[in-house]
Amino acid sequence: MNNSEKNNKMKVLIVDDDTDCLYQLKTQFEKLGFSVDTAESQKDGEAYIESHRPDLAVLDLMMEQEDSGFILSYKLKKKYPDVPVIIATAVTAETGYTFSLETSQDRQWIKADLYLDKGIRGDQLHREIKKVMKI
Repeated sequence: MNNSEKNNKMKVLIVDDDTDCLYQLKTQFEKLGFSVDTAESQKDGEAYIESHRPDLAVLDLMMEQEDSGFILSYKLKKKYPDVPVIIATAVTAETGYTFSLETSQDRQWIKADLYLDKGIRGDQLHREIKKVMKI
C-alpha cells in the first residue's frame, strides 16, 4: 500500500477498557480496511477527541463509570455532530438491562447512531458499518 492509499483510509476510534475486546474489534476493523486508533478509558477517549476527528467511533458503555460510553458519545457528538457513533457493549448480558435506539426520544438522550451487542461477527459488523456510515 502506498502512502496515498494509507492516508485515505477511514479512521475509526475504538474505546474499550476490556483489552481483549479492544484487540478483537481493532482486528476486525483493520481487516475491513480501516485505520484504527484505540483508547482504554473514557478519559483517554476524551483526550483523543480533543485533537482528533475520527470518521467513526465505537464505544464501550461501561468503563470507569456505568455510563462512560454515553458520556463520551455525548461529548463526541457535541464536537463532531456528523461522526457516526456505535455503542458496542455487553451490558445486557452482564446486567439484564436493555436499551435501544428505535425512537427519536431514545436517540435524543443516548446520542449514538447504533447499538450493538459485543461479540458481533465480522460480516454483521461490516453490514452495520455500511448502514451507519452510508457507504
